[in-house]
Amino acid sequence: MVTGEHTIKQYDQELESLRGRILQMGGLVETQLRMAIDCFEQGDLRKADEVVEADERVDDEELELGRLIVNLIVRRQPAANDLRLIMGVSRAVTDLERIGDEATKIARAARWVHEKDVVVRTPRIRDIRVSGEAALSMLRGALDAFARLDAVAAAEIIREDKGVDEQFRLILRQLITFMMEDPRTITGSLDTVWVAKAIERIGDHSKNIAGDVIFIVQGEDVRHATPEQLARAVSQST
Repeated sequence: MVTGEHTIKQYDQELESLRGRILQMGGLVETQLRMAIDCFEQGDLRKADEVVEADERVDDEELELGRLIVNLIVRRQPAANDLRLIMGVSRAVTDLERIGDEATKIARAARWVHEKDVVVRTPRIRDIRVSGEAALSMLRGALDAFARLDAVAAAEIIREDKGVDEQFRLILRQLITFMMEDPRTITGSLDTVWVAKAIERIGDHSKNIAGDVIFIVQGEDVRHATPEQLARAVSQST
């Protein structure tokens, strides 16, 4: 009996450790994204290099977590809630790695823009900051919901994605206007479209992570859910 209790306790510790590792990875990605947004706005090329270097660490974390997940499944053969947790972690790891990739795209675009000296001093830079902060807030909220396994908070993060999508469309309309009015802004504007799209994708990945929380807690896959379906999926958590 003592051996059995010890085994169960050890298993619980392994699951908790897995959750802790993904939150550490999330913190690294969050820092990477903030640096990317800052370097695009400020033209700090040294910070852009740091973002690229951070992406290598994110990739290493993805590989290590993948090995831990496979090892855990093989040794423990999880079922029910434990299996959902491991599957949710696995899906969230993939989205975090892709957020890291998008942050790297932003940093590289910042380098292109500022090295070519084609920055156009227009309100679009402020809009990029607003959009980036919104996506960063979504990521932070999704990680917090994951830490607490809070399905209700996760649902709120999913709803916030509409705001990030609308911000992308606003930036795109502004940039089209700039390019039509002054062809000299075309190169810089196209680079900014690249950044705006990366931010919009970060919102999508953060939304996915929030959806993983609902999957873990409620066993409902809400990746393609309507607002009404989402509300029903989390209603049992209230």
